[in-house]
Amino acid sequence: MRLLLAAIACLALTVSVKGTSAQIAEAAIMSAENPALLSSFGFFDGAASKPSAALLPYALRTPLFSDYAEKQRFLYMPPGKSYTVDQTGRLQFPVGSALIKSFGYHDAAGNLNIIETRLLLHRAEGWVALPYVWNADGKDATLKIGGARKAVEFAKADGAKMAISYAVPNKNQCKQCHSTKDAVMPVGPVWQNLAFETAKARANFAMRGELPSSLPAVEAKWDDAKSSTVEARALAYLRVNCGHCHKPTGSASNSGLFYDDHERNPAALGIGKRPVAAGRGSGNFDFVIEPGHPERSILTYRMKSVDPGIAMPELGRASAHDEGAALLEAWIRSMKPA
Repeated sequence: MRLLLAAIACLALTVSVKGTSAQIAEAAIMSAENPALLSSFGFFDGAASKPSAALLPYALRTPLFSDYAEKQRFLYMPPGKSYTVDQTGRLQFPVGSALIKSFGYHDAAGNLNIIETRLLLHRAEGWVALPYVWNADGKDATLKIGGARKAVEFAKADGAKMAISYAVPNKNQCKQCHSTKDAVMPVGPVWQNLAFETAKARANFAMRGELPSSLPAVEAKWDDAKSSTVEARALAYLRVNCGHCHKPTGSASNSGLFYDDHERNPAALGIGKRPVAAGRGSGNFDFVIEPGHPERSILTYRMKSVDPGIAMPELGRASAHDEGAALLEAWIRSMKPA
């Protein structure tokens, strides 16, 4: 019976993929010429709210903070191809795949207005990052290699109103966060951090992968106190928001701070560690993390700043993530002072 069900599932997938793959312009994904319009790929049917049925939706348990923007994530893989999962839980996608992420804000009426859609395209020569900004009529998006700025007003979950200059990253800034050993790579899709809105979406996503016999345990959800301890949630937050640069192969490798997959060395996490360089970014404090004292820790000082010369992360935000900083402060406060 199990084999029969598996065969039926595979048949259903084949029919579905064959029925929808024609909507996706695979030549555009693979071409060295970057299309001027997002519609050239066929990922959306005339609006950001109308993704192609060929796309696999997914979300993240702990997402990267990006000025409180709402995000919609999709995966496209060529028919007949599958992803694999390595020992750390990171997903490896075949050539011809695309990761698609849209950013937007809800208006007063509750409508989600998408500003931009970023693409990561897996071409034969490697991954390419491209930012597309949706046109005013919302029917298509235009490639903005140099990035863009958009004035945005929105309300936070607590009702506080915000007005920011939202930044669409330029192509080089995309590389800064996505670089590993000078090559562009995906950073978000890690198995233990994946989330799905429905069981059907989870099943469809899992069906396209070659999963190992044992998968990494599900990671803490940063804003769900029931999911794990304050420490585990803080480390999940740091991995997602800082680990793409703060890793031995990342752009911040010379800092000596490593928040990537499984770093647990206290000094590498910044606990009792002096900064490698003094300056405004230190706030005249002595330690990246001073146990028991978030008010004297460089980590939270930089998280709470919006000064471009101080703020961390450096890219992708014009506002401070108050809730994320509060979590890190609670973690540091829980540490026994030296």
